[in-house]
Amino acid sequence: MGLNVTAFDFSANLIEYAKERLRQYQSQISLHVIDATDETQLLSLGEGKFDSALSNMALFDMADIEPLFRTLPKLLKPGGSFVFSITHPCFNNASSMHIVEEMDDDGEIRTMYSVKVSRYMTSYNQRGLALRNQPKPQVYFERPLQYYLNLGFKNGFVLDGFEERAFPPETPQTTPLSWGGKFSEIPAAIVARLRLRP
Repeated sequence: MGLNVTAFDFSANLIEYAKERLRQYQSQISLHVIDATDETQLLSLGEGKFDSALSNMALFDMADIEPLFRTLPKLLKPGGSFVFSITHPCFNNASSMHIVEEMDDDGEIRTMYSVKVSRYMTSYNQRGLALRNQPKPQVYFERPLQYYLNLGFKNGFVLDGFEERAFPPETPQTTPLSWGGKFSEIPAAIVARLRLRP
């Protein structure tokens, strides 16, 4: 029977890129230019049509996610799920700093990698770089974890799956203090699954 995917993005350029890249799956994937902050545009996808919805590393790029959370229960079938991944709001936000320190641990010199965070509880936005050397900074909309979950609960979802993902120890660093194996005990991302209450 297979899987049918409906995907959208605000950027027409990214949708064109996706169409080119996914050409061999065009019978299974429909791609649309849609603003996820516009309920009318979202509802044009079809009410009660979807088993599940996925947002992969996108919610922190959106100034207002409330219209999406409000509209998802109308788009999903009863019991449908919404899975989202985001950078970990506690440890991987615009205020976090990667730190390396040396310590004498009972006669053995050890190098310790850690993260220092100066802001978390209050939502804010700040420009930052997703990749080194990108042409210009982008805006990150930082929100505490409770904001995302409470928004889901308020709109009829329950949390029924949650993972905090850290890089495995063998993952190489692209720069001395970038995310990678040296931060294997600190999760850089989370994945949450929300399901509509029956």
